[in-house]
Amino acid sequence: MRSAVIATLALAACGTAQPSDSGALRYDGIDTRLLDGDLVNFHVTLANAADGEAVTDYAECAAAQYALIRGYGFARHVRTQVKEEGGIWTGDAVYTISPALPRGTRTIDAEVTVADCARRAIPTV
Repeated sequence: MRSAVIATLALAACGTAQPSDSGALRYDGIDTRLLDGDLVNFHVTLANAADGEAVTDYAECAAAQYALIRGYGFARHVRTQVKEEGGIWTGDAVYTISPALPRGTRTIDAEVTVADCARRAIPTV
């Protein structure tokens, strides 16, 4: 069942890619993996980003939506590694998800974040 959830989320993310205009930011997909209980890994790919901030925003949007899908209201950022090669940006991010506001300073209210992502046209899982 867990593999089916991962595959479904990965396939759903593929459908979020936006058409590329010359130089326009392009979201190329999200791969989601449940690591252990409430610990989730997100691999995101973008093209034409100006810097790594777009990568971290994309991963945060994915984490927030994933938390809502799993019935949780919050996420907490653990770490994000960003890499750029030939104009393709990738991010490897880890978040915890939880039903209550987690301790720490890097917490995310999932509903608020997903709404902000929609407003900014950043795709989610």
